[in-house]
Amino acid sequence: MKCRGKVWKFGADVDTDAIIPARYLNTSDPAELAKHCMEDADAEFMNKMRPGDIIAAEKNFGCGSSREHAPIALKEAGVSCVIAASFARIFYRNSFNMGLPIFESAAAVAGIAEGDEVEVDAGTGVIRNLTRGTEFQAAPIPPFMQELIADGGLMAHIAKTAREA
Repeated sequence: MKCRGKVWKFGADVDTDAIIPARYLNTSDPAELAKHCMEDADAEFMNKMRPGDIIAAEKNFGCGSSREHAPIALKEAGVSCVIAASFARIFYRNSFNMGLPIFESAAAVAGIAEGDEVEVDAGTGVIRNLTRGTEFQAAPIPPFMQELIADGGLMAHIAKTAREA
């Protein structure tokens, strides 16, 4: 599995309320949530980004509330993956459960500028900055977790496994 897209950069401590503001949590419709993705961090984000684009952020991305709406909004908005120096623990788990690939690499975040074209190989953890010709290493996503992401998240994976049994 590979992610490839233009990078949108954010700072440290981007909380779940910046990813999907609480005022929109009266719905669980992923398409509706996606319309407001990153709205409080960058009001123009959804107008600028394109499906497949990547978010790069400093430390503690996804801190705050434990809401799973945050990775759902990012995934539905078309963000192909998130690269951060570090992730809040609950956001980290929710991302995989919802099928959003995430990669932890402070060096990659430091070596990527907004607008750079980046490719990430989930199987090897290699992050290639195609704009600058540099490479960084993140932990690869284990095959089982790649399967979970490919299936659309934990619940979809469980349903698929039950159908195949």
